[in-house]
Amino acid sequence: MTSSRPYLVRAFNEWILDNDCTPYIVVDAGVQGVQVPTEHVANGQIVLNISPGAVRGLVIGNGALEFSARFGGVPMQVFIPLQAVMAIYAKENGEGMVFGSEPGSPDPDGTSDKDDARQGGDERPSGRPTLKVVK
Repeated sequence: MTSSRPYLVRAFNEWILDNDCTPYIVVDAGVQGVQVPTEHVANGQIVLNISPGAVRGLVIGNGALEFSARFGGVPMQVFIPLQAVMAIYAKENGEGMVFGSEPGSPDPDGTSDKDDARQGGDERPSGRPTLKVVK
């Protein structure tokens, strides 16, 4: 099956906007193909406001998310492969979704599952799908 991430990002973006909130995404800037302003990257990640007032020409395709925006007054075309989108949430209340790695897709940074390590869980066996509780 194809990745569910593009469908979920589109749905959460629409849901956040419908509730008069501001959609933000967390991006792993180390994923190959990511084009973001590197001066705003911290700890390998960047948080971006993707609301209609902040970006122009937002397209959330099945492979990538792209738009144009200004950073410090400088226009830039932003390109983000969807596997690099780590989360989408509403700025006002934090409601949204954090994405894990999907079965069959390469780990974006080539390391073991960081979320399991942070939570003190055992590393999952390679290639075996798992389910996580999302609150």
